[in-house]
Amino acid sequence: MRMLGGSQGLYGLSLSGLMLALQCTAADAAHTQGKSVPLNLAPYFNNKGFGSQPGEAAFDTQNQSFPVPPASMSPWYTSADTGIRYSFPGYTGPAEQPDNLIATGQTIPVCKGSYFSASFLIAGDVQGATVSGPVSFVYSDNMQSEYEIRSLNWYSWLTIDRGEITLPHRYTSNGTNGNTTQIFERTAPLLPGKKLTSIVLPDRSNSTTGRLHVFAISLWQQEPTVKVQSVRPTQKWVGDRNQTQVVEVTINNAGSECSAGDGFNVTLAGDGFITTLPGHVKRLCPGDQKTVAVGVEGASGGPMSVTVHLTQGSHDWTTSSFDDVEIGFKDWTADSTSLAQHESPDWFNGAKYGIFIHWGVYAVTGWGNSTPYESYAEWFWWYSMNHPQADRSNFYGYRLETYGKDWAYDDAIPEFTAAAWDPKEWVDLFADAGAQYFVVTTKHHDGFALFDTGDTSNRSSLHYGPKRDLIAELFDAAKTHQPSLKRGTYFSLPEWFNPDFGPYGYVQHPTPSSTSWLGIQAKNPYTGVEEPYTGRVPIGDFIADLMVPQMETLAYTYGTDIMWCDAGAANGTAAFAAAWYNKARAEGREVTMNSRCGIPEADFDTPEYETFASPQRHKWESNQGMDPYSYGYNRATKDEEYMNATTIVHSLVDMVSKNGNLLLDIGPRADGSIVQAEVDNLREAGRWIKSHGEAIFNTTYWFVQSEIVGGPDVRFTQTAEAFYIVFLEKPRPVDGWVVIQAPIPIVDGDIVSLLTVQGGETLEWSMTSSEGQPELKVKVDQILVGADQYGWVFKVLYVG
Repeated sequence: MRMLGGSQGLYGLSLSGLMLALQCTAADAAHTQGKSVPLNLAPYFNNKGFGSQPGEAAFDTQNQSFPVPPASMSPWYTSADTGIRYSFPGYTGPAEQPDNLIATGQTIPVCKGSYFSASFLIAGDVQGATVSGPVSFVYSDNMQSEYEIRSLNWYSWLTIDRGEITLPHRYTSNGTNGNTTQIFERTAPLLPGKKLTSIVLPDRSNSTTGRLHVFAISLWQQEPTVKVQSVRPTQKWVGDRNQTQVVEVTINNAGSECSAGDGFNVTLAGDGFITTLPGHVKRLCPGDQKTVAVGVEGASGGPMSVTVHLTQGSHDWTTSSFDDVEIGFKDWTADSTSLAQHESPDWFNGAKYGIFIHWGVYAVTGWGNSTPYESYAEWFWWYSMNHPQADRSNFYGYRLETYGKDWAYDDAIPEFTAAAWDPKEWVDLFADAGAQYFVVTTKHHDGFALFDTGDTSNRSSLHYGPKRDLIAELFDAAKTHQPSLKRGTYFSLPEWFNPDFGPYGYVQHPTPSSTSWLGIQAKNPYTGVEEPYTGRVPIGDFIADLMVPQMETLAYTYGTDIMWCDAGAANGTAAFAAAWYNKARAEGREVTMNSRCGIPEADFDTPEYETFASPQRHKWESNQGMDPYSYGYNRATKDEEYMNATTIVHSLVDMVSKNGNLLLDIGPRADGSIVQAEVDNLREAGRWIKSHGEAIFNTTYWFVQSEIVGGPDVRFTQTAEAFYIVFLEKPRPVDGWVVIQAPIPIVDGDIVSLLTVQGGETLEWSMTSSEGQPELKVKVDQILVGADQYGWVFKVLYVG
């Protein structure tokens, strides 16, 4: 391993400087673990978020609050993911003593020092909203850097959000609500070699759009070299052996030189286990952080001290010790602490791109109106049932005009035929699009299933409509013709109008326009006549006798790789998940479950029609239609309105650069045919995606930054062997040079190329700086740039 000089100065604090830094915080130095430096936010607290009973605290404007957190969390809390230690006040008693601050643009002074990163515990306070804003970091030379801190809603009716801190309920103004509440952790990189002097919070104090609450800020400080920050055992395994456990080791470079050449290996040592698959880091430059997977076998028999060795060949370069680390696999249980250890497998993290399919009886009605009044076409039945406050798209009027007042939704079932459907054509299209997996709606909220539901219900495509097992046919086609495609199943836990769901019925929001799953048999909106619920069979309990058995059928009979739930309020997911995870591991299969199955211990979050401005450490997958705003087929959508190849490529690259996946939806017609514009655009984008796949699939995000702010539209991804700079706009060489203003991890000897372009295999480059900012200059002819489209990928191959 060679340590190569960079343009930044060495990190480092004298003993007096370290003491001064600690004096600038309210944290007692005796309690500061490792190199975490908690900041003193108490003088800025202006809100009370924790209460012991309804009405005691008012975290939001509705006089709702978090419950009292466990005593073990305060006054010090250590993140299980990052190892960062925070000064966390928790419950401050019944008096109106505040415990968090609402961000109003405050400047938090920091004792001038060299810090590697800044971490925040935050929460937004408006239901259904994402609250975010740019934090500015000010350095002693007056330079600044920015990072978007972003919080999901502090509670969710689906309990879909998994925060760093998850509490079991919330207090309303006059009662208790059983949905979990969340506080989220966000970590921002800081400029290497700079002395941080203050942190400027955003002004996010608008109670309508959502206020951003900050509970704690902690800085990470380490000596000016490469060091291990944290050790996190997972319940994942590596390779073909499900005995080799993955332990994630997070490593920072707070020095002034890149680790390059052959890099270094990472191993673990401790009683009861051995390292069988060392981790390896080939390139780690100043200010960067990497998380490395180390494979171990055995078990520690309980929490113990573990030593991490960073080595070059047989030489021990540096070691670090961590206490309270527990090595070994455990059987899954329905307990939340057990399920919380399950996470998205590496195959899903690396797959990046899937195809979503919304296909069902709603394809017969196939209407959701037009932009800007378009709504989800698959919600036709619900919206048309006279919900004037929610029905901005006039489903009610369209239904009356098109079908007449005596028509019932189930009258559409015979027209759901699948007559033109060829499952092989579908899976071939998914593969041509460059997708690595697909997720198909097996049952939407209308309760009509496309798979064999056994004795739980006859409301399915086996009994009505096509009279075929559509899911079995699609899965069989994938296994036969596209075996590399992973297979996923969308499954709605509740059913809108199934009376058996009645005991568990609920309204999503306390507003007139709120959607609901009341479990009351639908009544014709014009005549008041009760509509049939075709195929319903007598059952006892909806959860025990229908919901869970159907999930088990998808898991065990159909062998789904992804359980993609939706609308998961009342549920039996915990026990199901534990059993499914145990069986899958015994079979050597890695399966995954999304964030809408009704428990907070989800593998990945699932925002709709949304991306983020900064990388998220917890895995996420954005789902959206090729249609402007519908998943099911909408006959009102024009061909030119479907997402084109450029938008597909740009959306995918953007999400991948921020640790996300793209689940892109198509809505087939009732006969199984797909709109030709969708087919053409998918295949066109697929040609680029497949030819540039090494910059997308099995990559990770860059800790330092994901894009260039205020410059060209550029994203960054990386693997262990290479770094990728993806232009989402055509590069414009100036005097023959393209400039990338970012601290690209490149050293002498590395090879820069323009991916897939003949003649662009080896490009001249230089790493310079402009006004103190590092920039990579690449010499490239305009003719080479013109040989590609959609995205231009400059690859840095690590050689030096």
